[in-house]
Amino acid sequence: MKTNDPVKKALVISLVVSTISLSAKIAAFYITGSTAALSDAAESVVHLFAVIFVVYGYYLSLKPADDDHHYGHERIEFLSVGAEGAIIIIAGLTILYNAVESAITGIEIMNMGTGISLLVIAALINLVLGNYVLRVGRKHDNMIAISNGKHTLTDVWTSGGVVAALVIIHYTGWLFIDVVVSILIAAYIMYEAYKLLNFSVRGLMDTRNPSVDRALNKVLNNELPEGATDWHQLRHRTSGNTTWIEFHLVFEDEINLKKAHDRATLLERKLIDALNTDAVITIHLEPHDAHDESHNILKGANKKKGLDEFA
Repeated sequence: MKTNDPVKKALVISLVVSTISLSAKIAAFYITGSTAALSDAAESVVHLFAVIFVVYGYYLSLKPADDDHHYGHERIEFLSVGAEGAIIIIAGLTILYNAVESAITGIEIMNMGTGISLLVIAALINLVLGNYVLRVGRKHDNMIAISNGKHTLTDVWTSGGVVAALVIIHYTGWLFIDVVVSILIAAYIMYEAYKLLNFSVRGLMDTRNPSVDRALNKVLNNELPEGATDWHQLRHRTSGNTTWIEFHLVFEDEINLKKAHDRATLLERKLIDALNTDAVITIHLEPHDAHDESHNILKGANKKKGLDEFA
């Protein structure tokens, strides 16, 4: 693991500071009895567990490839982000349940001044923390940190909504505002959770990354090495900071193997330079005129799919 890793540092700070913020929100709920304050605290409880999972996921993602994981451990990023999204969904449903229950059983709010002060402190803490973690994540192109930063910033909005609700209730006596704000908070954080889950599913399903695809096609369409006549079967997927790429590169029939390999390696370097991530590239070299004949041996290898579908 890298020493002085800024992403690791940001996530550990997030874990520690989230605990402090949660303490302030729990105190605000016990002091006020507000359902909205409870919803804010519940979201932060879930957030704390999500941060713990995120920190573990980041540590695991840094482990190198081994005998059981030939492609490394970076795909844990998608599971980590997805788990955070799922946990936020649970928090949203919990908030909705509490809001409905309060609407049925009645609402009683006390000590609003102290509660508001605690929630403002928690919101300011999360505002600074969220922007810091998000900035580090974007700088180092790390989706684990980015998702954690965004989740932390949702805490700012939820706390802000609760503070606004308590202020309105203080001056108007409209207790129903407490339930309304709780429902709005639940809807907002579940929408943010949906975006995290969408990223997770797209990654686990190896959905094509458009920016990576454009960069690769630009090089392949304009910078093929001397002797190369065509390319096809481009496939790529990105996990963490590594993009895995494979394609077939067609050369003139008479070129010798060493020369074709050297030129393919030069193309490989150009492709890596065109990306913003590390890359592992596998190039299958093929002869131009004998291409179809060379592939005849593979026909029928998979009885359920045609040759073009699996090779």
